[in-house]
Amino acid sequence: MQKRYRNISLATFSVLTILSLVALLRLNFTFDFEQFFPKGDPDLEFFKQFVEDFETDDNFLLIAIEKKEGVFEQEFLNDFHDFTLKSRDLPNVTSAQSLTQFEYPIKTPFAITTIPAIHRDDPSRYDRDKERILQDDRFVGNLISEDATAFVVLLKTVESIQLDMASELMDSLKILITSYNFDNYAILGRAYFQQEMVDMQRREIMVTTALASILVFLIMFWIFRRPVGILIAAVSIGLGMLYFLGFMGWSGRELNALSALYPVLMIIVGTSDVIHIMSKYIDELRKGATRDAAIKVTIKEIGLATLLTSITTAIGFASLFTSRIYPIRDFGINSAIGVLIAYITVLFLTTALLSMFKKEQIIKIGKSQLFWDKSMTWFYEFTKTHPKRIGGVFLVVLGFTFWGISMITTNYTIIQNMPTGAKITEDFQYFEEKFTGFRPMEIAVMAQGDYRADDFAVLKEIDKVEKQLKKYPEIRATNSITSIYKSINQMNKSNRAEAYVMPETEKKYKQYKRMAEKIPQLSDGVLLSKDGTKARITSRMTDFGAENIKVVGNELDQWFLENTDTSIVQFKRTGTGLIIDKNAEYVRTSLLQGLAMAIIIVCVLMALLFQNWKMLIISLVPNVVPLLLAGALLGFIGIELEAGISVVFAIIFGIAVDDTIHFLSKFKLAQRKGLTVDEALKITFLETGKAICLTTIILFFGFLIMLFSVHPPSVSIGLLISVTLFSAVFADLLLIPILIRWLL
Repeated sequence: MQKRYRNISLATFSVLTILSLVALLRLNFTFDFEQFFPKGDPDLEFFKQFVEDFETDDNFLLIAIEKKEGVFEQEFLNDFHDFTLKSRDLPNVTSAQSLTQFEYPIKTPFAITTIPAIHRDDPSRYDRDKERILQDDRFVGNLISEDATAFVVLLKTVESIQLDMASELMDSLKILITSYNFDNYAILGRAYFQQEMVDMQRREIMVTTALASILVFLIMFWIFRRPVGILIAAVSIGLGMLYFLGFMGWSGRELNALSALYPVLMIIVGTSDVIHIMSKYIDELRKGATRDAAIKVTIKEIGLATLLTSITTAIGFASLFTSRIYPIRDFGINSAIGVLIAYITVLFLTTALLSMFKKEQIIKIGKSQLFWDKSMTWFYEFTKTHPKRIGGVFLVVLGFTFWGISMITTNYTIIQNMPTGAKITEDFQYFEEKFTGFRPMEIAVMAQGDYRADDFAVLKEIDKVEKQLKKYPEIRATNSITSIYKSINQMNKSNRAEAYVMPETEKKYKQYKRMAEKIPQLSDGVLLSKDGTKARITSRMTDFGAENIKVVGNELDQWFLENTDTSIVQFKRTGTGLIIDKNAEYVRTSLLQGLAMAIIIVCVLMALLFQNWKMLIISLVPNVVPLLLAGALLGFIGIELEAGISVVFAIIFGIAVDDTIHFLSKFKLAQRKGLTVDEALKITFLETGKAICLTTIILFFGFLIMLFSVHPPSVSIGLLISVTLFSAVFADLLLIPILIRWLL
């Protein structure tokens, strides 16, 4: 490489380095449930209209305060009540509600008054208060645990709370809660999820970057054994990662739930490119070529092959663009751009740096080369002498893959996406076990014709639906506008627990409706639309699996049609839980569409490259094997196919096809020199086989780094990709030679 061009290249990369370092300060992390809403879904459009009429169903923050000996103790009750009152003043909180504030309405000869549900200042009444509260379905599992060892404060937060507001609220809440001497506390809600998941993203990126960097250093030391060779590789790979993050910062693109994969992907893709380029350059120097001549041959032969592999890898990631889920689409686009950034950096920076040093300064030649020559010769001979055995084994493997694929399910749970061993995960499990859980389930109530949503006929239908909901133990904390009239009915019957039911006659209902205007608000939720034509039934569900929830939902939809008067009112399930769970319906479709598109595009590229339909078949067959194996592993291991896991297939296809292109490109070049098929295959094994095996080893251990993640989907992704990419190299080294000898 001429000195002038080398200096220009190095100067350009110096400027890019400075700009990228500045851009790191602009990186933005985000986590939002709305990001996981499937775009264009009709239920999503309905939910948006529902929110306009009422409010979002996740604008709450639950704080459970535990007293192991029991909550009915005067000092604890006073502290808890004080905490409830002070929590109203927390930033971005609109209201706070707990049992120590609740009052039962009481009808007297003179007026309607109230009495506290808990007489905090009179311990002699605690047993009676406890007995009445634990008989009230409104409170048990909602504001008090069934064993009476924990209370809950329900905070309403501002609509669609954002990350900075959530962090402000959570920081203030933790300061407030630690000022009391409570036994234990647990938190659940949107603001808590946002802060903790973003903190997890930051930790994951730092940890994976550090571990991947250590891995690259060890691998480069193992391969090159010379400080210069290690330094060139490390600088090229590291700057590729830096430029990618710089691009993310300057373009304003956000780091979301899948961001922990970026460091591993960028470092591994960069390492693969570096090894192929440096291996070819060193091979040319060993043949006696000058440094300039070696660089030219490297750029001509490996540069073109690496460009094709980068494009196919980018296409694999870009196939995720078909997903309706924003974080998945964003991950695919960002990764595709990152692959191309890594390629440009490695090609121009690595060759510029390599041209400055001799072979002996870059690598220490030793017994390892002899080992690789013997290994690749063995693979060549084995494929030549045992083609039927190899083919038979792969057919058996394919049979097992189809069996495993048939076992794939999408019954994922929220807990599967939460950080292992973190307090937020413990808190989530605590609420699942002792309270109503997290998943909101809303039912939109739409009055028909001239009916209003608060007419007696409509309310009777709502009450009928609520009774049906209570038959499902997974559905809890059900509430609607009927609670007002049930409470008044209970008040008129000495507040007996069994009297918490709807009035029996319309005459009695109209009497209660007049009384309702004089009674303090019993619920701070928005349960009736302003125009009176719509209402809502709110509830929460336990985290018992997306497919199980779908079954329950379908049963309810059918029950609504068969058991309610649709000429009076219609019911429709909605809410954030329903919308996010619909991702399961789109994962398979988006996955198949995206992969089909990627395979078609890669086929076109292969056709243009090799101009032979037989080579097209040869290139695609070995790359279907790892995809099928990944699907089989999902089924056999029992990993649920959900939005995050679906990226596995795009990554596997995008990366696996790289080695195939390198192998076939070298084979084609050898054939153009007049070699026979077997001679060309042997040269390909000896010159390209080593690089393919080395990059696969790097990929295997690189993605195994994800096993150190606290994010369960990242662990599953790392395991699946590591195992299947190892199968990809065996498919390349064993199947391709057989197919070439058979078809060419």
